[in-house]
Amino acid sequence: MELEQRVADLERRLAAVEGAHRAAPRLGEGDFWALNGLKEQLGELGATDGGVLFTGAVRLPAGEQYEWQYGTLTEGLLADDWTVVAESFAALGHPVRLRLLREIIGGRRTVAELAELDEVGTTGQIYHHLRQLTGAGWLHTTGRGRYEVPPGRVVPLLVALSTARP
Repeated sequence: MELEQRVADLERRLAAVEGAHRAAPRLGEGDFWALNGLKEQLGELGATDGGVLFTGAVRLPAGEQYEWQYGTLTEGLLADDWTVVAESFAALGHPVRLRLLREIIGGRRTVAELAELDEVGTTGQIYHHLRQLTGAGWLHTTGRGRYEVPPGRVVPLLVALSTARP
């Protein structure tokens, strides 16, 4: 069964890569163009239980640009052990950590720059929060005392923030 799941995952990823080279509809050409594209892909894969897709094209305030997409089948999501992502969610569950992430995405990359902010705590507390975010994969170090959100986590972070909005 595990081999079948791995083959299905590989086929899905190959289809997503091949599909990325097709011309994508522009915003405004239909209210559900992304959903319709996902449903088409799911039909081609024979995925009767559905799937989830999130994607984004982002330019950050410091000028970096990221394009990213991820899709997965519903069956795999429902079958997975959700507790393995608890640390990742927990790292995002603190207001100071979210503030630090926002500031780092905005261009403040060093601990010294972050320590200048109001209401983020002492340098020791900042390091504690940065360790939590780094351990959960939301940050990595790019040099002594410098942090950034890894390129593959920028869009997922913004998606997570978007889904949590009231």
